[in-house]
Amino acid sequence: MKALRYLDKYFLKYKWRLLIGIFITIFTKIISLQIPRIIGKSLNAVERYMKGEILNKSVVKEDLLWNIFLIVALAILAGLLTFFMRQMIIVTSRLIEFDLKNEIYEQYQKLSINFYKKNRTGDLMNRISEDVTKVRMYFGPVVMYSMNMIFLFIIGFTQMLRIDSTLTLYTLIPFPILSVSIFYISKIINQRSTIVQEYLSKLTTYNQEFLSGINVVKSYGIEGMVIAGFDEIADKSKEKNIRLHKVQALFFPLMILLIGISNLLVIYIGGKQYINGEIPIGVIAEFILYVNMLTWPVAVVGWVTSMIQQAEASQKRINEFLKEIPEIQNNTTKSFAPNGIITFNDVSLIYDDTHIKALKNISFSVKSGETIAILGKTGSGKSSIVNLISRLYDVSYGNITIDNTPIKEINLIDLRKNIGFVPQDPFLFSDTISNNIKFGKKEATNQEIVTAAKKAVVHQDIVGFKDGYNTVLGERGLTLSGGQKQRVSIARAIIKDPHILIFDDCLSAVDTETEEKILTNLEKVSEEKTTFIISHRISSVKNADKIIVLNEGRIIQQGSHNQLIKQKGYYKQLYDQQLLEKEI
Repeated sequence: MKALRYLDKYFLKYKWRLLIGIFITIFTKIISLQIPRIIGKSLNAVERYMKGEILNKSVVKEDLLWNIFLIVALAILAGLLTFFMRQMIIVTSRLIEFDLKNEIYEQYQKLSINFYKKNRTGDLMNRISEDVTKVRMYFGPVVMYSMNMIFLFIIGFTQMLRIDSTLTLYTLIPFPILSVSIFYISKIINQRSTIVQEYLSKLTTYNQEFLSGINVVKSYGIEGMVIAGFDEIADKSKEKNIRLHKVQALFFPLMILLIGISNLLVIYIGGKQYINGEIPIGVIAEFILYVNMLTWPVAVVGWVTSMIQQAEASQKRINEFLKEIPEIQNNTTKSFAPNGIITFNDVSLIYDDTHIKALKNISFSVKSGETIAILGKTGSGKSSIVNLISRLYDVSYGNITIDNTPIKEINLIDLRKNIGFVPQDPFLFSDTISNNIKFGKKEATNQEIVTAAKKAVVHQDIVGFKDGYNTVLGERGLTLSGGQKQRVSIARAIIKDPHILIFDDCLSAVDTETEEKILTNLEKVSEEKTTFIISHRISSVKNADKIIVLNEGRIIQQGSHNQLIKQKGYYKQLYDQQLLEKEI
């Protein structure tokens, strides 16, 4: 149970609720175990009357009626206490589940982009849902039934020893076999539970990818191949689950068998003692009731052990991510408000997952309020530059400063709050268009939303929808066209009103006429803001204060539009080519 030790802090946090629950459990068991004693006394009274030891029939009758009343009262009280016990322990398990999910989710927020490249979405989802559910069972039913079992055994066997130690020892004979069986079967369950959870993650990941790429699946007509792939993983998952449940299925019959043996021993040994006049008939009745009251706690040992092993396997998977140290660390809590002076000094970047050297000795500087454009072929390192500015990655070599402060010494939260980023592949949430734009500024008014949409030249498209700004988008903005998604993302960045604006090839799906309108609006928006524009089009970058041309991670040209069209090189070739395409 090494992995589950991580959860000790939650036991401490909710210790009073759990302790109250345990106290109620003890009191409940004490009350419940009085019932066999009362029944035993009743049978002994009847036996003495039958033997003539008690002559007054009414006295026996009164005793029996009083005992019946006590049994009913104790059963009701035990039921009420059991209800309050569940309120304490089971509700606590839900509170811990809530805390653990929040902790995992917060950790997911901290982890770097590299982490998400290495791990699949389906697996991440499975660990925060299915695995946490398994762990919750450890805090709730496992604690509750374990306490029930422990105190019922302690109190029950104390009572049994008090009545007849010899009969109690015979009753205990099957329990060493039970202990050894649990030990070996638990080890197997732990191993198989881990494998089951891994296959569940694979199944979740496969489904998530299929549903996200449903357009491609249908376009290529590969539904049959996708179903076959799903069937293959599902069959393996089924096989692993069956292997796990075959082992789990051994527990309950084994428990019932051992309890049955205990009952037989009580009847046989107790019967002999009764015949020999060593014990009254009530003792046999008490022992049978005690043994059968212990049946469920003993039978539940297997279930509890199985849940502990599954929780251990799940928590081990959760710990793998909780103990992951984020590559991008916030090294200061000092607040920072950038003016937008950005300097790259001999910067190189190597991606850990592919070992590709995306940037090689990049040096340039941008003044506050300047617009800088980055141009180059696919894979030349354009997006890598802007990813470094927002610290989605850290440099491998060299350094970046903002307002002459090394970027690693700037408060990461403040840095990103002051950047408006429109990615190459815009992401919209399954929410209203209005809320997607407000993502850039939570407290934005309706007027601010409309103004931002107009500047992004998407207002007319939105009002054309039936529900306007209240139109709910499909997953990843599926309801909108590529160009509309890009423009809504631009509106989101504009409404944020940051000191630094980054537009990463965000006009690729927009026609030339709309592009001109957006660029004109952006010129006004970006006044006194440091702006980065990444594009393949000369028309998007020609008005920038400085243009950088990249090739294979190196700067091969830089200057203004007028300077670069006079030089031989990539920029002039691209300019001539696009000018010719426009004329044609």
